Amino acid sequence: MTTTDQTSLTRGLSSAEATERRRRSGPNQIVPKHRRHLVWEFLARFQNPLVLILLAAIGISALTGDMTGSWVIGLIVVASVTLDFFQEHRAGQAAERLAAQVAVTVCVLRDGIRRDLPLAQLVPGDVVFLSAGNLVPADGLALAVEDFFVNQAQLTGEPYPVEKRASLSPTPETWDPDAPDAILMGSSVVSGSATLLVMRTGILTAFGQISTSLNRQPPATAFERGTRQFGILIMRLTFGLVLFVLLVNIALHRPLLESFLFAVALAVGLTPELLPMIVSVTLARGAMRMAHKKVIVKRLSAIQDMGSMDVLCTDKTGTLTEARICLERHVNALNQESLRVLQFAYLNSAFETGLKSPLDDAILQHSEIKIDGWKKLDEVPFDFERRRVSVLLEGHEGRILVAKGAPEDILALCTDYEDIDGVPTALGAVDRDRIDALFSALGEDGFRILAIAWRKVPATQDRAVLTDEVALVFAGFAAFLDPPKASAADALAAMANSGVAVKIITGDNEKVTRYVCAQLGVTVSGVLTGKDIAGMNDDALRARVADVNIFCRANPAQKNRIILALKSRGHVVGYLGDGINDAPSLHTADVGISVNSAVDVAKQAAAMILLQNDLNVLHTAILEGRRTFGNVMKYIMMATSSNFGNMFSMAGAALVLPFLPMLPLQILLNNLLYDISEMPLPLDNVDDEDLIMPKRWDMAFIRNFMLTIGPISSVFDLLTFYLLIRLLKADEALFHTGWFVESIATQVLVIFVIRTRRNPLRSHPQAWLTRLSLGVVGLSILLPFSPLANQLGFVPLPLEFFGLLIVMLLLYLTLVEFGKRWFYRRYAASPLAALARRTPE
Repeated sequence: MTTTDQTSLTRGLSSAEATERRRRSGPNQIVPKHRRHLVWEFLARFQNPLVLILLAAIGISALTGDMTGSWVIGLIVVASVTLDFFQEHRAGQAAERLAAQVAVTVCVLRDGIRRDLPLAQLVPGDVVFLSAGNLVPADGLALAVEDFFVNQAQLTGEPYPVEKRASLSPTPETWDPDAPDAILMGSSVVSGSATLLVMRTGILTAFGQISTSLNRQPPATAFERGTRQFGILIMRLTFGLVLFVLLVNIALHRPLLESFLFAVALAVGLTPELLPMIVSVTLARGAMRMAHKKVIVKRLSAIQDMGSMDVLCTDKTGTLTEARICLERHVNALNQESLRVLQFAYLNSAFETGLKSPLDDAILQHSEIKIDGWKKLDEVPFDFERRRVSVLLEGHEGRILVAKGAPEDILALCTDYEDIDGVPTALGAVDRDRIDALFSALGEDGFRILAIAWRKVPATQDRAVLTDEVALVFAGFAAFLDPPKASAADALAAMANSGVAVKIITGDNEKVTRYVCAQLGVTVSGVLTGKDIAGMNDDALRARVADVNIFCRANPAQKNRIILALKSRGHVVGYLGDGINDAPSLHTADVGISVNSAVDVAKQAAAMILLQNDLNVLHTAILEGRRTFGNVMKYIMMATSSNFGNMFSMAGAALVLPFLPMLPLQILLNNLLYDISEMPLPLDNVDDEDLIMPKRWDMAFIRNFMLTIGPISSVFDLLTFYLLIRLLKADEALFHTGWFVESIATQVLVIFVIRTRRNPLRSHPQAWLTRLSLGVVGLSILLPFSPLANQLGFVPLPLEFFGLLIVMLLLYLTLVEFGKRWFYRRYAASPLAALARRTPE
């Protein structure tokens, strides 16, 4: 940035210089990134490994002549991807919303003349004039101010107007964006006027950096990482098994085409083509349930991320608090609640005619105070040098002057204080020390404080002047706070009991944050300030974030670093915020949550929006996420245990049987019927103990379950092969038919064992899951006796087979139950142990 000389400060930039600077720095606009065409955005969704596997399954099904299967898988994939695409597309509009937040024209000094110019024409070095009601158009340095206060709550989280002071050395080289003379784009002018020297424009402003961060691709969420890892696991297993089967059949000199068709049919059987449908339907059902509870889900996968979430980071102002100033206490000099203090404060605020602050609005909310019988005679208006306002009133106590303002200034004017009976008493050194200590204690608790004082004046006095503000009687303090939401304490406690650690990240100061934590029942385990974070590299911050639960004076970039540090430790992180400064964090978190009163940018960046002022729905959303996760995991554990066991059995049988253990068409039909039986899984009930703690995708957990239950299925299949050949003397057709029926029965009915950690008789499945599962098993038994039997390669089964089937089913389900119990004792003894094992640090 070029040095700004004194001439440019008094005359502004010349038009030629401004044009040259605009050429170098670009227009003062927050420009969203160039978006890809919707078609390319849609096609990008097909890059997921699991989707690629399913696309390969479509081609394989078509090659084997199973066009129906090919169409079914294709429709499932397209419907799932399309639903996901449209749910998330609108969230990409967050950056455009930022541009609508700033002014369109601004008063600028150019060529020595004040002129209104379009916002986009501002350049570094311009001199801009601001007044009450303006939005700040760029980041800059205050050259001159007059009673200048700005509201920057959306940028910093601080709810009170902030006073800005003129710079003592107005040069770009010494400019500090965190200094009292710095005025930032996106702030609004509450009162006064100022002359601003523009330092940064467009995307280089703090406001622009937020926009830029929203345009970046967010880190993968826990759900996206999990599905990608699962897809890679399936891809490896499928490739290995298919390659093994092909090599074995070639080595045994079997017909190459038949061997190839058998291998590709196995590949289709191994592919969990129903997973996208299970996930989409389960998430959509969860979204509908959440909508009934006044929660809008913008990104469907966020529901499952909520179930995996073990850390919730939350802003304070507007999320945990009401984002409005309330008069919390009105105490006398003895720290006793005093109605007289409230009455004097109310009289002053009610009758003053100058600029009213949010503190005045909070006082006037106490409508129980009556001012009948009082009338105003005169006023000494508020100014920012005196930092107080006085009104001259007449009422039943005669004529009195009531002053309200900054405690330091009011106390300096007091010579007396009201005792417990309201009688003026001389203000001695000891009394003054006690009042100072009370003032400090209230400040330590995070209160914003005004002092209230008064004095009697002669009955003939009808004018008030500055010299009347002497020998005042100190009445007490009015203490203000942004109060916690009524539902916040219960909601935070419920989340803590559900294994979700809560961390507060705020732009407000430590004292206020500690007080709010005490009100909410949150124990402070550690504190980091924005200054502390600025002095840490990413590794140092990563080492500290686990032990700290309060982060104060954090700017948007620092909030983002905190979330990334938590994610790098293996946590699934949610973020709850409502301001512009929260938008990058909402974008980065695994699940961003906002509230209905939030600014548009925050709501656009969030994945969920709470429509009612009740944070308890957060806990409901977490439980819904865990319920969703539970039902998805049921399908995955089925697909990677019983289903894989059967496919492994087929591959192994190919080594010893003189014929293929099942025809390619029968494998595909087996796979289709199995998928149909699993369709009601999204509606299934979830045991209460599965909702206690966070759940997450864990490939080691899935792999170990597969290695425990899969071999049981494979051993049982080999036993079935032996019995078919030895007891029933099965030929090729009878073998195919018998194993088809047995395979369907075991794959489908084992869901009732795998779907719960409990004894299956003590966990009740959803009615449609039971009906459809039993219906599919019944259909598989009837197929060998149907007119389609010859076309499918089936023959009628002897009566002895069904007696054998019943015995084998009971034995199989019993073995799986014992295997399941051993697995959970060995790998996941309890939800808490499982969480500890699966949460890397």
